[in-house]
Amino acid sequence: MTENLEKLKRVLEFESEISKIRDIDFLLEKILGEARSFTGADAGSIYIREGDFLKFSYTQNDTLEAKLPPGKKLIYSTFSTPINSQSVSGHVAVTGEMVNISDAWNISVSAPYSFNRSYDEISGYRTKSMLTVPLTAQRGDISGVLQLINAKDQSGAVICFPESGMPVLAHLANAAANAVERAKLTRGIILRMNKMAELRDPKETGSHVNRVASYSVALYDAWAKVKGVSQVEIERTRDLLRLAAMLHDVGKVAISDLILKKPGRFTPEEFDIMKKHTVFGARLFGELYSDIDETAMEVTLNHHERWDGNGYPGHMDLNSGNPLPGFTDSEGKARGKKGEEIPLMGRIVAIADVFDALSNKRCYKDAWDPDAVVEELRNESGKMFDPELTEIFLQNIDTIHHISALYPD
Repeated sequence: MTENLEKLKRVLEFESEISKIRDIDFLLEKILGEARSFTGADAGSIYIREGDFLKFSYTQNDTLEAKLPPGKKLIYSTFSTPINSQSVSGHVAVTGEMVNISDAWNISVSAPYSFNRSYDEISGYRTKSMLTVPLTAQRGDISGVLQLINAKDQSGAVICFPESGMPVLAHLANAAANAVERAKLTRGIILRMNKMAELRDPKETGSHVNRVASYSVALYDAWAKVKGVSQVEIERTRDLLRLAAMLHDVGKVAISDLILKKPGRFTPEEFDIMKKHTVFGARLFGELYSDIDETAMEVTLNHHERWDGNGYPGHMDLNSGNPLPGFTDSEGKARGKKGEEIPLMGRIVAIADVFDALSNKRCYKDAWDPDAVVEELRNESGKMFDPELTEIFLQNIDTIHHISALYPD
């Protein structure tokens, strides 16, 4: 009884924690990690419902991760599976009922579902015990499916997931489902803001902003670990950064179509007007109602500043649009921010944004060769970009390329 009360207390604390998380990708990682910790699972995955399909969105595996170099994460491919009873996850999404399997490789032939061994055969991993749980929101809708793999006892031996923990786990899953719905709503609002910008500027696609946000979070994670930032601070910041990075160019909605959609090169006068999208974007978040507003203002305003001080908009007064006193150049214009004058989030998104722009086809250019993109980043290190951040970004280029594949145009 005491153990169950402790578990319930832990679930209630977890429910409070995830209610504060606004980004769905970070939320899924948090839910999966907590569910695995709660059940002693070696591995697990989360599937999110998208129409009549389940999208494989996140996976964790302690055994496989232990084989990677320190600081590296598993690289996996996303895929969708139909919501039907052929797969275990699909069956759970159809029925809304938990399924506890003692050995996934030896499912009874009378079961309506089956297990696909191909991932195990490719990875060399052996899936044995498997617990698949529906994420059922308050309205009764299935938001997704949580799949936990290979429960372990204190000696590290794989065991079946005990039935005694199922009622409390069901409560955790329900709390998770409601948090997922809230996070999906937040993501939807941000994507609609970007859709508005996309209607004005076709280069600002949903895939572009998702890639830039994901690159930015990956770079921040790697930087924070090098700097010894606490896990609490990492989690708080990455939640804010992903949402803010998705909004980096939203200020373009205030730029005239004559300039925004011009097929050729800008005149110097037109480029000066185009630069103002940074200030317009920052003004959208000037009334600081939340941490998201503060981070979004920092990113929108600073992601075109350069490490060498030749970027824009420079040291500006947001309200008047005039240079700050004492921060003008020889022409009386705002002096560009230089080095660590540029806030960290702006320096991070600057690298992510340029990498994505070079790596993908646009109406005015073809995608660059991946090696040429890396070479360009190296060349601009210490000029356009923070050299330390650039080096960390390039050290994690495999992760960056994997992210790119997750969000194709």
